Amino acid sequence: MDLSRFPRRRYTSFATPLELAPRFSQALAASCPGGVGPRIWVKRDDMLGLFPGGNKTRKLEFLVGDALAQGADTLITCGAPQSNHCRITLSAAVKEGLKCHFVIEERVAGSYSRSASGNNFMFELLGVNSVTVVPGGANMLQAMQKVADEVAAGGGKAYIIPGGGSNAVGGLGYVACAQELQQQFFEQDVQIDRVVVGSGSSGTHGGLLAGFLGNHIRIPIVGIGVSRDPADQEPLVHKEAQAVADLLDVGLQIPREAVVSVGGYWQPKYSIPNAAMVEAVQMLARTEGLLLDPVYTGKIMAGLIGLARQSFFKPDENVLFLHTGGLPSLHAYEDVVLGRTAPAA
Repeated sequence: MDLSRFPRRRYTSFATPLELAPRFSQALAASCPGGVGPRIWVKRDDMLGLFPGGNKTRKLEFLVGDALAQGADTLITCGAPQSNHCRITLSAAVKEGLKCHFVIEERVAGSYSRSASGNNFMFELLGVNSVTVVPGGANMLQAMQKVADEVAAGGGKAYIIPGGGSNAVGGLGYVACAQELQQQFFEQDVQIDRVVVGSGSSGTHGGLLAGFLGNHIRIPIVGIGVSRDPADQEPLVHKEAQAVADLLDVGLQIPREAVVSVGGYWQPKYSIPNAAMVEAVQMLARTEGLLLDPVYTGKIMAGLIGLARQSFFKPDENVLFLHTGGLPSLHAYEDVVLGRTAPAA
């Protein structure tokens, strides 16, 4: 899969580490049937550029490249109140000398506060040009287009980036990740049996799936839903993966059965903490010194832990966890992740 024909801005000058997590693997095994469990590896995409990085950085390399190629001077995107995607988009805009506007969707009424810590603090510190807050369920594309029209009326040229950077152009970032992983498996002589990834706006899951299939990497990918259960999530991932493959024009048809996701671990609601997430965040922090966030990676790791305890993985499997970042939002949930306040049931 040739990515060289697409405009790209490089925000990371190295391959993110591929690390074994031995102490976490041992602690996980102790809680699995028979005291045995899989070996867990971590792909450190939390170390990507546009610090503190995360999976959106890979997508933005291609999205911002496309925006600059079109002559844009402004980026417009959307997300939830503690959106990692918005924060990294703003960071890219600052680096490129572009203006940046957000449309924030309050999926939980009253949840956005300009003065909150975490990513909201970083929005202000990095100098976001404007934040428009809309209620949950609002038409986000329409709301962003309204901002783009205002930019145009002022003589600017806006480039709209969808939530999570999840479209075919953004998905190219995880085709690049698939190629990077393929090289690391070879160089480190690592045999991975399964990959666990977050599945939300679908760009990471779909892009990685297209990259694996297109590069003949025959490792199954399991998506852990962070906002939807499989019946609703899997068609979105399949659509995204096919859109990425079509953009690359390689004649690849994504088999529907290749899209696998697991639900339940995001409940009771997107971004609302639960006990399994708290356990996962504490467990990885206290065994490996790796920090997860409450909205995404904490719930994704909770899914991995839950599947291991259900014997979904074979005891001798090497399972790769894709760490997609999200550190700043951890600070907005300090009391719950430290057990000072109770999470949802």
